[in-house]
Amino acid sequence: MTTIVLTMVGHDRAGLVAAVADIVDRHGGNWENSQLAELSGTFAGVVEVSVAPERADDLRESLAVLDGLLDVTVHAGVSAPDAAATRALTLQVIGNDHPGIVREITSALRAHDVTIDRMITETREAAMYGGKLFEATVIARVPASVDLAALTDELERLAAEIQVDVTLG
Repeated sequence: MTTIVLTMVGHDRAGLVAAVADIVDRHGGNWENSQLAELSGTFAGVVEVSVAPERADDLRESLAVLDGLLDVTVHAGVSAPDAAATRALTLQVIGNDHPGIVREITSALRAHDVTIDRMITETREAAMYGGKLFEATVIARVPASVDLAALTDELERLAAEIQVDVTLG
């Protein structure tokens, strides 16, 4: 089987996921993993599909029928990294919202060659603080060669500097 990754964006409306799933199914594809979301009236998704190699091009061409409904881009799947060469890391970030939190945290991770697998962020009203609260969950992979103590120290220093709480797990 060949793995392809679909990225898609469009104005949110009922039936978008079903339209993509129908095309994948008609081409014998298997919908394996996905992350789908609606933000500010826009639907966005990333879908990993496995399909027989001889049907991949037909599937790619058939997705063009969604033009005007969804912008779909097809990417070749790549092999997952060797799990033995990395360690899992989860970060929870919470604090008063202000510009730069994501940039600062992700820059620190990049400096240690940490790869982000998934990041979920949100802001919400913090009634007792009179402003917005920023929250993030980051699921990442740390190369085995990285000194976790040094990474932890840097994230703790950064958290104090940008006034957020960072919890590592």
